[in-house]
Amino acid sequence: MKKAMTWLRNIRPLKILTVFLAGIFLFLTQACGAPGVASQPPQPGYQAPNVERSDSTKDYPLNSPAGGMNNFSDVDPRAIDEKAANDRAKALVKNAQSNIDRKGIDSPGQYGENYKQGTPLGERVKNLGEDIGSSAEEVRKGLVKGTQRGIENLKGNTQNAAEDVTTNVQRGAEDAGRNVRRTADDASNAVKKAVD
Repeated sequence: MKKAMTWLRNIRPLKILTVFLAGIFLFLTQACGAPGVASQPPQPGYQAPNVERSDSTKDYPLNSPAGGMNNFSDVDPRAIDEKAANDRAKALVKNAQSNIDRKGIDSPGQYGENYKQGTPLGERVKNLGEDIGSSAEEVRKGLVKGTQRGIENLKGNTQNAAEDVTTNVQRGAEDAGRNVRRTADDASNAVKKAVD
């Protein structure tokens, strides 16, 4: 009962109001939103005003052989101009290369200049401290995992060694017993041959 009373005291009216308003907002957006599936179907013969239409009476130029599939260009001549697309691609490649060249570091002086233009010193020191702290934590975790794995391997190896020693002793005893029996059999066979 005390836990329930403590829980009720900890509930703040602002939290309840926030949840209530969020629920109302969700309800209204779903109820008053634009109809998606239940919209009226398009009327026959209706076309959007900015749709390009193919005119069967107009003569469209044919693609000239360019070495693509079936020796023709893969770009529709009625669509975006192929030359404009190629020019745009070349401009983007050139821009990327200039960005690489501009932001690259060719000398220590350029590195210092890039460093001065970057993040403020306090933030760099903070980031460096966080990086070192996280690296040290990762090393510690790796060391702990490695040590645990090593201990588990050592336990397994000692257990396997003890089992191997036991198995080897048993095999040795069995081999010795067989050898004694064979020797006794050989001796009895030799005595039988001598007697005969």
